[in-house]
Parts: sequence; structure tokens; C-alpha cells
Amino acid sequence: MAGRIIAAVLVAGVLAAPSGPSLAHHSFAVYFDPDREVSVTGVISTFRFTNPHGLVVIDVTEADGTVHSWRAETNAPVVLQRRGWTRSSLRAGQNVTISGWQARDGSRYMRLREARDAQGRVVGAGAFGQNDG
Repeated sequence: MAGRIIAAVLVAGVLAAPSGPSLAHHSFAVYFDPDREVSVTGVISTFRFTNPHGLVVIDVTEADGTVHSWRAETNAPVVLQRRGWTRSSLRAGQNVTISGWQARDGSRYMRLREARDAQGRVVGAGAFGQNDG
């Protein structure tokens, strides 16, 4: 009898515990516009290979010399790994071109579709779709 009570308490505790990553996850369509594809070329300042989504920050120099930082949200590390990415696929100081779907609010924020190195080679296994992780 005591074993059943302990088991019930443990199950109840697991069910009641908050689930961080699932609470943090959001829909592509809420933040990004599938009709606004953008592409920028610049120098990576940050690459975070973290859950629930990775992040690339790239400094883009405009024709007038102004530098703007763009943020690109990636898939979760597990999805990136399945597509050939590692923690060192991108690194600070690297020249890249990234493309993706721009944020609905028009900010310098996108959902990463593809990254290419300075020689034009695709990073990982190619372009991501809107519904990838």
C-alpha cells in the first residue's frame, strides 16, 4: 500500500512540474512572415547552439558604412545536428550569408533558412523549411 502511495505522489509530481522547453516553444507563423524572405551578408558576432532554438548574430555593413546587427533564429541543436551542423559550424569573425524569413514586425530578426560560408558553400545539409523543429 505504501508503495502505491509513493508511486502516485511521484507521478503527480512529474505531471505537475512545469515543462520549460515546451512552454518556451512558439509557432513560426506568430513571429515570421513566410512571404518576406531576406538575405544578408556580414560577419558573425555570436553563434549559440542552444535550446529551444539556436541563434546567429551577424553584423552587416551597409553601403554607407553603418553596421546593423541581424539575429537569425535556428532550429534546435538536435535538428541542426541531424542536418550536419556542430557547435563549430559557425564562429565569431566568420564571413557568411544567411537567408530566411523576416520577423513580422520588420525588425532585423529572421528565422534561418540557409547559411553559406564566404566561398558560397552551404553550412550543413542545406535549407531548412518553415516546419523544421
